[in-house]
Amino acid sequence: MKLIDGKETAKIIKQEIAAEVAAMIDIGEDGPHLAAVLVGDDPASQTYVNAKEKACKEVGFISSIYRLPADAPESEVLELVDFLNDDDQINGFIVQLPLPKHIDENKVIQRIRPEKDVDGFHPVNIGRMALNLPSYISATPFGILQLIERYKIETEGKKVVVLGRSHIVGSPMSILMARKTYPGNATVTLCHSRTKNIKQVCKGADILIVALGQKHFVTEDMVKKDAVVIDVGIHRIPSEETKSGFKLVGDVDFENVARKASMITPVPGGVGPMTIVSLLMNTLKAYKKEIYP
Repeated sequence: MKLIDGKETAKIIKQEIAAEVAAMIDIGEDGPHLAAVLVGDDPASQTYVNAKEKACKEVGFISSIYRLPADAPESEVLELVDFLNDDDQINGFIVQLPLPKHIDENKVIQRIRPEKDVDGFHPVNIGRMALNLPSYISATPFGILQLIERYKIETEGKKVVVLGRSHIVGSPMSILMARKTYPGNATVTLCHSRTKNIKQVCKGADILIVALGQKHFVTEDMVKKDAVVIDVGIHRIPSEETKSGFKLVGDVDFENVARKASMITPVPGGVGPMTIVSLLMNTLKAYKKEIYP
């Protein structure tokens, strides 16, 4: 069994980005600028936005955070989106989700100009992705593609099973793995809570991508020998083994499944570290106008 180390891969990609940005700065350019909008004080969102800011500093990006109170009206959020759309100094920006319930997330996402939508959530970017046109791919699927590519995992003609149909991970992942490219060219099955005989379907997979949001859902008897297993889930559970009194686990029963898999991502340290790096990669593309010249 080989571990797919997202932490180490993310570190290598950051070094590559930092070298490219340093070369830009050497010739007098400002370097890429990534902005984030944070509405309210959700602790998980704050942690994520702070991590993005730290990652920007590590690679030499300019980083801005725009904070609004939880009770900010939808109109104020949309005004801020318009402001960032029109600011030529900002190459890309994200609106941190989830938003407070009185704000329509779809309306906000669709207000972001596709060329600045480095989260890859705008319908234009999702449509371009589905048609295999240049696009910003949302962070988690893009991170998974990077891991597949850098670990040289063969995908052509393989049976890929994706567990979970969310718009953020499962659905785009199923499209990406079916596209006529590498990584891709696979035969893809997308499973969800209504899928019958889910264990048997999973057992047929050469590559199993799990993003269901249920801890330890995938057990050893659901995985065929030498399958590649990519675990997107992350859950905090009590533990007497750690000082903090808790530990992080995924959607896969790692200890038992790892005995059968040829390659597997750990939790933490697998897909997670790749998400922020993917956002940096998209921002660099925005700066270089690679997607929208």
